[in-house]
Amino acid sequence: MRRSQFDYDLPQNLIAQQPLPGRGDGRLLVMSDSSGQIEDSTFRRLPDLLEPGDLLVLNDTRVIPARLFGRKPSGGRVEMLVERPEGERIALAHLRASKTPRPDTTILIDGGGEARVLGRQGDLFRLSFDSDLMATLDRCGHVPLPPYIGRDDAQSDRERYQTVYADRPGAVAAPTAGLHFDKTMLASLACKGIEQARITLHVGAGTFQPVRVDEVRDHRMHSEWLQVTEETCRMIAATHARGNRVVAVGTTVVRSLETAAASGDLSQFEGLSNLFIYPGYDFRVVDAMITNFHLPESTLLMLVCAFAGTEAVLGAYRHAIRQRYRFFSYGDAMFVTHNRQESRR
Repeated sequence: MRRSQFDYDLPQNLIAQQPLPGRGDGRLLVMSDSSGQIEDSTFRRLPDLLEPGDLLVLNDTRVIPARLFGRKPSGGRVEMLVERPEGERIALAHLRASKTPRPDTTILIDGGGEARVLGRQGDLFRLSFDSDLMATLDRCGHVPLPPYIGRDDAQSDRERYQTVYADRPGAVAAPTAGLHFDKTMLASLACKGIEQARITLHVGAGTFQPVRVDEVRDHRMHSEWLQVTEETCRMIAATHARGNRVVAVGTTVVRSLETAAASGDLSQFEGLSNLFIYPGYDFRVVDAMITNFHLPESTLLMLVCAFAGTEAVLGAYRHAIRQRYRFFSYGDAMFVTHNRQESRR
């Protein structure tokens, strides 16, 4: 399986640079079955696609203002992107500087405070902060907008690059399928009898890491921390028992639930996962998915292709480009159902 099988041509002007005025104002491309049949719709019509008794599973992670800027005592500029907090004052982070900082280097943070380089862990650096990490990020940090958004973060991004149900701080990228939901939508779904469950996956910067190898199976997937609770497992079991669907809001939810079911039976899980889902994967839990459009040749696009069929998904992407859908984090969404034939290939 070659990386090039998941490529497509995207005009740059279709990459959304700003959110729409309202969270639910976006479009929704519906893939109704494994034949690739598609329908142009709007996100506000999502309740029409769900049935009473279906279960919507949401990722309640909260994006932290994880990007910091500073300088070394020598004057060299440093950009820090916190990947994973490890206590009140310790974090693993990506560093960008003209010269790689050595252990014991002090970084003076713009806005106040200091961080000291303790050492390296793979591609990441372990940093020690001179005060509470979360307080430092809240005071000095910037929203870590994706690299394809070609502007600096704004104050409004602190609210819009965050789901309305975000609860547990730790992500450095938003679970973007959830950005389309507002409180009115969640309430209307509940009134229709559509249940809601939560998982937590703290999305890392690795979500934007490109696949650099030609053979897909040789790609080394990044790790992310996640938690699936016993209560969520119970709700999923009850949903399937009554013949309804489990609908994942985003690829992060798919990865979380499939990680928790890796042994064959869904059970509570807490820890790191580097599960890489690509065509041929045998899905155990998820029946339908809401997801944004993803980068060419990305692991996220490969996951969606595994779920709904590579030819069908790429055909839907070509249609979306012709119809000028908005792509990526602040863009439009898709509703896709699981093509079980694809996962058996």
